[in-house]
Amino acid sequence: MSLPFNPFLKTLPTYQPGRPIEEVARELNLPVQSIIKVASNENPFGPSPLALAAMQKALPGVNLYPDGNAFYLKQKLAAKLGVETANLVLGNGSNEIIEFVGHALLGPDTNIVVSQYCFAIYPIVAKMFGAQVITVPAKNYGHDLPAMLRAITPRTRIVFVANPNNPTGTLASREELIKFVNDVPDNVLLVMDEAYIEFLDEPVDLVPLIRLGARKNLILMRTFSKIYGLAGLRIGYGIAAPELVSALEKIRQPFNANLLAQTAALAALDDDEHVRRTRQNNFNGLEFFMQAFRELKLEYVPSFANFILVRVGEGQKVFDAMQKSGVITRPMGGYQLPEWIRISVGTPKENERCLQVLKSVR
Repeated sequence: MSLPFNPFLKTLPTYQPGRPIEEVARELNLPVQSIIKVASNENPFGPSPLALAAMQKALPGVNLYPDGNAFYLKQKLAAKLGVETANLVLGNGSNEIIEFVGHALLGPDTNIVVSQYCFAIYPIVAKMFGAQVITVPAKNYGHDLPAMLRAITPRTRIVFVANPNNPTGTLASREELIKFVNDVPDNVLLVMDEAYIEFLDEPVDLVPLIRLGARKNLILMRTFSKIYGLAGLRIGYGIAAPELVSALEKIRQPFNANLLAQTAALAALDDDEHVRRTRQNNFNGLEFFMQAFRELKLEYVPSFANFILVRVGEGQKVFDAMQKSGVITRPMGGYQLPEWIRISVGTPKENERCLQVLKSVR
């Protein structure tokens, strides 16, 4: 190949998502209905029923382009959050917003600061723009926020913090987090990834800092993929100062939030019962796994998200064996945790099956 590819591509890793059920079924010659997937932190109850009904009504309109500015979805989100629509930017999943900030701020001779065991997309996006990645050692598998603050250099453009963190499920303390948010220099963008915030009983509410214009270097990322069960539609959003949103809007592609995604998200925001049921199932599921791991004397990381990290020995080997039994988990070798797998909370029946298969392959 003689094409002059961007030199950064030579060392750019490829993100490996959780394996789809259909792919595993084809590979192992298993019936699709015999497989459960507890790998990608998806909602085990599926989409919000209100979202499904709304999409059904919207289907005849898919021959037309969607509203490129997502007027109704932004209006509802703004009202729910107590912000202005100018504070909101939509993404094709919150992943796309990570790329937006990369386009806006990164390039050669810049860097980002992340924690060890951070979400894999942060360093991938940084390297895509030729930026350096400063990785701060984790503290009890979570963020060492004071150390991350000390790691900021004059060339730092972005600091990424996921809270709760993926893939470890850890949560920063309220006091440390608030101090950190206030201490990040004004010329460094702090990206707070709040993909799992709806699973918390008492989350730290950083929205007022944006509402009042107190932290113009802060963007909060949220998603409809997790608690709302809309991962397949790819819809997320960022909450930030209007000046930052305006810059990101220049980068955003037209119609990045499709018609069905906008329609489903709009309806899902009203489905309080689906959210309540999902949260309760998640709480029960985490308790189930933690109790089981204690009995099995398996090390695990207490989780505040909708998944749990457990140390099983040879993670890839256990993953392969469980997959052959029709249970898809997530091996953690790509996160420098080769002895661990990550298990998403499923329905009670799925959790029980996952545990029994894990016991049988160890």
